[in-house]
This record gives sequence, structure tokens and C-alpha cells, in this order.
Amino acid sequence: MFIILSACSSTMEDTDKLDNTTEETRMFETVNGEIEIPNKPKRIVTDFYGGELLTVGANVVGVEPTAFDHPFIQDKLEETEDIGEPINIEKVLSLQPDLIVVMYDDHYEQLSEIAPTVYIPYGTTTNIEETVQLFADLTGNEEEGKAFLSKFAAKAEEGREKLKDVINENDTFGIYELTDKGDIWIFGDNAGRGGQALYNALQLEMPHKNENNDQTLQLSMEVLPEYAADYMFLTTYDPENKGEALEELKASSIWQGLDATKNERIFYNDFDTFYRYDPIAVYEQIDLFVEMILESNQAIE
Repeated sequence: MFIILSACSSTMEDTDKLDNTTEETRMFETVNGEIEIPNKPKRIVTDFYGGELLTVGANVVGVEPTAFDHPFIQDKLEETEDIGEPINIEKVLSLQPDLIVVMYDDHYEQLSEIAPTVYIPYGTTTNIEETVQLFADLTGNEEEGKAFLSKFAAKAEEGREKLKDVINENDTFGIYELTDKGDIWIFGDNAGRGGQALYNALQLEMPHKNENNDQTLQLSMEVLPEYAADYMFLTTYDPENKGEALEELKASSIWQGLDATKNERIFYNDFDTFYRYDPIAVYEQIDLFVEMILESNQAIE
């Protein structure tokens, strides 16, 4: 009997080992074809998908340097290391990742020799739901993804409710960016700068001239009034903090003549805060937009 029980126990252990081995990896479809990835990766390195991975509770051990300027995930990166831009292959190797996720495939072959590498081109997903579902699936963290989407939906509904009796039905809301060279751009709902929060979560109206939802469109000062909105949100890309381009814009007769300027409904926003477009950033931006809109209306009253 002892021999039989021992044999059964040994067989069960072997079966468990086989099952565990089978469950350790799976095939994942990418633009480069199917690749084998861990079911639940433990150590992930990424270039520009730090926020997306952290949204679903993944363990990010390496990320590109600008992620550390991201105001909404800095506290989640305390034990994460800078892999450089361009990516430092030796640094990635030293982090011993079991999964690598990249937005750009410049070093795809080299990275693939270190660990399974998933290439997700910029613009693969078009909204928060798609983004969260993709990264939850990739990391095996489906429950974390569902929890975030539930929290996000509640935040969006709360924001819409706060604005319901404050803004007019026909009010328009525009997102713009000024560069340090004096160029000005308008943005749609999926190119960062708060577009997903403003247009998808809060469901506010774009400027009428941009109703075809150009994701990025450079404007001349002459046509800017055609793309102006009742509420205008401006970020400035000025890495050296010169401030000259913004001063020149504010002093221009065209800018001064906009209704949003006259009504004190132009908002000058921090670049790093609104440039981000990962789900964590968009979630936080909802409250920021709501607060700006509410405060501007209180000031007028």
C-alpha cells in the first residue's frame, strides 16, 4: 500500500508540474506574428508604455527616462530603473526581464534575444477601454483591468454630472499646444494633451472647425480664430523654459481678440501633466478639466 500511495503521489506531483509548465506561457498575437509570452510576467521592461502597464498593476522594472517626469506615476516608479532613450541594451539585460513591451521597434531583434518582446505601435488603441483591455490581456491582469475601467467610468460620470448645469449645451472646448518655435497645434481625442478626458470621458464638444477630429493639425495664426473654442486649453512645449513664444502669443492681437480670452476661458496648462495619455493620466485629467471649467464660471459669476 505504501508503494502504491508513493507511486500515486509521485504521479500527481509530475502531473502538477506538467500543468504548471503548460500554464506558464501562452501565445500572444502581435503585429510581428504570434510570440510566446509568460502568462503572468513578473519583470517587465518597456519604452513608452509605463503608464499603461502600471494601470493594470504590472511590475515595471525598467522604463524610458521621461516617464519619471510623469506626475501621476512617479510614486509607482520608485523601484523602477531608467533604461535610456535610445534603449540601453546592456541595461535591459541587467534587469533580467521576462517580458519587454515597446512602442518602437528600433531594437526589436536585440531585445527579443533577451526576453519575449511585444511590439505595440503607437496608435494601436483608440480609447481607454481598448488600451486597458489590451494591457490587461498582455499581462494576465484581467481583473485589475476591469476594476480600473469601473473606477474610470464612475469618475467620468461624476465629472459630467458636475458640469451638467454649468456649461451651455452648445459650448465648445479646444485643446492646443504652442511650441518653443511659435508653432501652434490643435489636438483631437486620441493624441494626448487631455483629449480623451475632455472629449471621451466628459463628452464635451470640439471646436466646430475640428469636428472631423483631426488628431494633430498645425494652425497658422490667421486661421486660429476659425478653430477657436468657447473654452481653450493650451500647453506649451518649451523644454528650455524660455517663455518667449508664450509671451509673444499672449501679446498678439489675434489671441487677444478671441472670445475665450475676453471671457477668461483660456487655460495655460503644464506640459507634463497634460501631454500624457495613458489611462492613469486620463483618469486624473478628468478632475483637472472639471475644476478649471467650474472655477472659470464661478469667477465670471
